[in-house]
Amino acid sequence: MRVVIAISPDGVVSIRELGAGDPAPRPPAQPLVEVLLAGQGRARASHRFSDTAVGRRFTYVGAEQVRDGRWHELRITLRDEQTGLEAHTHLRSAEGVPAVRTWTTISNRGVREAVVLGVTSFAAGFPAGSADGLEVLHADSEWLGESRWRVRPLRAEMADLNLPLHGQDGRGRLAVTSTGTWSTGQHLPTAGLLDPHSGRAWLWQVEHNGPWRWEVGERRDGVYVALLGPTDIDHQWHTVLAPGESFTTVPASVAVSSAGPHGVHGGLHGVHGGLHGVHGGLHGVHGGLHGVHGGLHGAAAALTAHRRALVRPHQDRTRLPVVFNDYMNTLMGDPTTAKLIPLIDAAAEAGAEVFCIDAGWYDDDGDWWDSVGEWQPSQTRFPRGIEEVLSHIRERGMVAGLWLEPEVIGVRSPMADKLPAQAFLQRGGTRIVEHGRYHLDLRHPAAVAHLDEVVDRLVEQLGVGYFKLDYNIDPGAGTDVDAASPGAGLLACNRAHLAWLEAVLDRHPGLILENCASGAMRMDYALLSRMQLQSTSDQQDPLRYPPIAVAAPLSVLPEQSASWAYPQPDMDDEQVAYSLCTGMLGRLYLSGHLPTMTAAQRESVRAAVAAYRGIRADLAEAAPVWPLGLPGWADPWLSLGLATPDHTYVGVWCRTDEPAAASLSLPHLTGRPVGVEVVYPRHLPAWDGEWDREAGRLVLTKPISGPSARILRVSPVSSSSPDSSLPL
Repeated sequence: MRVVIAISPDGVVSIRELGAGDPAPRPPAQPLVEVLLAGQGRARASHRFSDTAVGRRFTYVGAEQVRDGRWHELRITLRDEQTGLEAHTHLRSAEGVPAVRTWTTISNRGVREAVVLGVTSFAAGFPAGSADGLEVLHADSEWLGESRWRVRPLRAEMADLNLPLHGQDGRGRLAVTSTGTWSTGQHLPTAGLLDPHSGRAWLWQVEHNGPWRWEVGERRDGVYVALLGPTDIDHQWHTVLAPGESFTTVPASVAVSSAGPHGVHGGLHGVHGGLHGVHGGLHGVHGGLHGVHGGLHGAAAALTAHRRALVRPHQDRTRLPVVFNDYMNTLMGDPTTAKLIPLIDAAAEAGAEVFCIDAGWYDDDGDWWDSVGEWQPSQTRFPRGIEEVLSHIRERGMVAGLWLEPEVIGVRSPMADKLPAQAFLQRGGTRIVEHGRYHLDLRHPAAVAHLDEVVDRLVEQLGVGYFKLDYNIDPGAGTDVDAASPGAGLLACNRAHLAWLEAVLDRHPGLILENCASGAMRMDYALLSRMQLQSTSDQQDPLRYPPIAVAAPLSVLPEQSASWAYPQPDMDDEQVAYSLCTGMLGRLYLSGHLPTMTAAQRESVRAAVAAYRGIRADLAEAAPVWPLGLPGWADPWLSLGLATPDHTYVGVWCRTDEPAAASLSLPHLTGRPVGVEVVYPRHLPAWDGEWDREAGRLVLTKPISGPSARILRVSPVSSSSPDSSLPL
């Protein structure tokens, strides 16, 4: 990874190059750091985070390079003489990965207070001559409808204003924001810019479990990108820095690719490098998986590798155990000993390795929503104690898990009176209530002590080895307790939550933590760099789930992406397989009424689990590709590929009622003979397939009626046979 820092004749410090050293248009001289101060504002009126007065005045002080294990880091210091502010920007890249993680610390070295209204985590110009021809990639998200990606011409969002004629920069921008604590409740913090002509692409992610903003704007000299955490204009955030005080932004990451307009054939490849030059550094891989959407696939491969470098080491990263959870379309929050014992037995026989008891295990009166918070097992649901059920899970060879929603206290919970008022989020001296719950403030030691007692008790006394950590409310802008602004209070709470998670895993290093928030309403890499897997949705309709599962690896590592597979007794054979396929190219996450299935249905589930266990080691090293492009919500055909140097695993879902065909693009295999085999289901009628090696396309025909899905393994072979028809 190569980073070149430029200093213009008028002193503006900017990123001149972010990539692998290939020829590219000179990007705009977008200042490296933008800081919006109440007493300084912007150099020119707008709502953009480009050309702030302080950002334009920052001058270069120095830089240093350090090595930390596999990480190369370039640290750049800037100073504004007028205010005395210093900016310390960190650019950090893992060896051999074309991506960089960046953040900035602002320090007040002046003599007056500084009221800070926003600071960029990343700001740079995109290497294209103009906005013409560029495409912007971003996603909307909501409960049951997560990760709905779209690619649009940037000009559809940003009119051509002929800025050179006017001799001024524009004032508009495409700004995407998230508010509150559902960091992915409306939009995703992952997005990108694509240049189809050159093949260059950037993908970025804001790594924050709270509010964020990213924006793309046009200057006279080109297009810039700015990534931020909370801001005053969007999130009621500001902080006050007295002389000697500092503030550090949330981190953000940017992955780059320069695939070329036709892509690169040959699969995953690259070269290693290091950090070179005071104004350079971070040399690494140039390449990835490329093809029709070469830049996108290359940047996705880079961001995937970068995420693997970010995540906390944990045995779960390589083991990828199969999880059975009793909730979805099954017990639905109503567990009892009588219901669980046969379900546990059936899950064990199917091959599950974790069994998680979901919501309701603490409920004695059937109306638990606004009474949660003590997390004591129910006596009515488990007459001989929940220990009997948890012990049975372990006796059947599985890790015992429980659902937990730690950050909330129901308004009827005894804990609402036991904890001090300062242990809750507040506004104007009143506890914030949302959907019958208070929200804990984990800055307060009493809140932390309460949750530590709960987790330690459940782990040490009940033997729990897995928690599904849910989060079903959004308390809004934040808290004004011990904070300059509600947004500043929320940012401190967000960071306290991360510190609590780290402390839990430090005490219990083998504990597996699943990230869930009404499905995937908090699917960010502040949390996922610490937690082991991510629930991708609460979607209960098996026909509507595949676009969510197919899209997920653009936001989440495949091995962290847990999509529900919930076969049911009333499904036919193809429907059972269809549902199971949805979970197989990620973390297989089972549910369903297995005990009442037929023997043939249970065998189909066992076969899916066995097939998954046979490929999961490859999935943990694979890069995602989309042979039919990124999924549309109503697309009749959907496909996700996970590519390794030796194999490409391809999931294909057809949602049409009639027989149909689709042509899948696998350009990294162009010109090579391949073998195609069915991973699952092998017991159902074959699809027809034909490989066109010159075009790099696999044409699949579903000869049967009704929705159907298959998981395939496509592998290069040594044979020089001509294009062939393949029964699948």
